[in-house]
Parts: sequence; C-alpha cells; structure tokens
Amino acid sequence: MSSTAVPASASQYLVDIQDVSFGYGERLILDGVSLRIRRGRVTALMGASGGGKTTILRLVGGQIRPARGQVLFDGQDIARMSQPALYQARRRMGMLFQFGALFADLDVFENVAFPLREHTDLPESLIRDVVLMKLNAVGLRGALRLRPSDLSGGMARRVALARAIALDPELVMYDEPFAGLDPIALGTLARLIRELNDAMGLTSVFVSHDLEQTLAIADEVIILANGRIAVQGSPQDVRSSLDPLVHQFVNALPEGPVHFHYPAVDVAQDFGLGACP
Repeated sequence: MSSTAVPASASQYLVDIQDVSFGYGERLILDGVSLRIRRGRVTALMGASGGGKTTILRLVGGQIRPARGQVLFDGQDIARMSQPALYQARRRMGMLFQFGALFADLDVFENVAFPLREHTDLPESLIRDVVLMKLNAVGLRGALRLRPSDLSGGMARRVALARAIALDPELVMYDEPFAGLDPIALGTLARLIRELNDAMGLTSVFVSHDLEQTLAIADEVIILANGRIAVQGSPQDVRSSLDPLVHQFVNALPEGPVHFHYPAVDVAQDFGLGACP
C-alpha cells in the first residue's frame, strides 16, 4: 500500500503513526495505535511497564516493523524504505539509550566523536570543534578525557545526550533517560532536554515513569495502556483525565485497572485445597 501522507513541507508533524499493531510472538503490544508527534515539541510517552513505549521508539527508528499500519517519518513510511534510505533517515535521528550505553573502552571525547567519524567525512579539526561544542552544551567540556567508568550516572547520561545530538538531528528519542538518577542529576537532565529542544529546534520524544519531571517539561503527554492510547494531551489534560487507568497512574494508586496480581487460577485450585477433607 502506498503512503497517503501529506508532503513533509506541508505537515506540522514529524512523526505520524497510523493504526499500528505490533506484538512479540503471540503477545500483542500495540493494537491499532495512532498518534502524531509535532515538530519542535517535547512529547512524553508514559504508562505501565510493558505497555509499548519503547516499542514505539523502535518502530520509529526502523529496528522493527509493524504487523499492520504505517510509521511515517517526515511523510515517508519507515517500513517501506530501502536500507540506504533508512540509514539516511536515521542520520536525522538521535537516540539516548537507557543508562547511556557509552562505549566503555572509549573516553568521553571519542564517544561523542564516534557518530561524526562514522557518518561524515569531516576533518579531525572540525570534529574536535563539534565535539567540544556538544560537550559544552551539556556542561561537560572539561570531562573530555574521562572514561565512562570515571563518570557518575548523571554525567554518563549527559555524555550520551551530547553524542545523540552530535549530528544535529531533527528528532531525538530518549529511552527512560531519568532511570536510576539522583534528584539533582534527574533535574539537570530534564532541564537539558527542554533547553536543547528549544535552542536547537529539535523534536524530542522520551519514555519516562517520572511523573513530576515529565509533566514539568513536556508539551504533550501520551499514556499507553492495554495496547492503546488512554489519553493524549497537555500535562493538564493528563492530570484532569477521568479515565480510571490514567487516574491510577497519575496518583500512583495500588488498586485500579492495573492489578497487582497477574491473572491466575483460583488460589484454592492452585494449592489443591479443594481436595482436603
């Protein structure tokens, strides 16, 4: 099926996911999901663990293909791209992996320089200038010769952010950027995501479970549940949602649509209590 997307020049959306379904084996993760990511905005993907948030990032990056539907990046269907076209599209994306995923045997400078050496023919003098600018943007220009093992969790995440923006991407995706950070490092990274998005004219999409920081920096929040979108809107829309699952999530309630117990047979049946005299 050919794409019916509006030409990129006329669209306010950089990412357009249309009626997408995807599963791992027999387990359906996304069931007819449709969502759009506006250019220049910070969009958060939230919801219970296993709800398909990271799956959406992988679909946009072309790591996996939908069983049904389309994933459009700048008006082009990612799943129908040739390998060279997909690589070209990925050069317009930056990715901050969970916990940073820095190369342990490379220092900070070489980690940030890696995508520049891999995807460009820039001379070493210009690569050096670009790396120093990106490190300066995240406050770590003085750490360029440290190894990843010398960095705190927050510093490693900021180096990974510098690497993610090294090629001046249009879209930056963050997979749980706040996981495992102390409050100071978390607040610093959240501020960086917001400030870099606005200063560089980026479009940012991040997966998060940290409600406070997410609602503070996001323009739009999408909460996924049971393979579908429970709510999509501004942080205020999310806070005021009457959806039972969203209410449970926002208020961190132990009881609600998301159950503590995984579905199982009756306890008496499992323990054979019905057979006792």
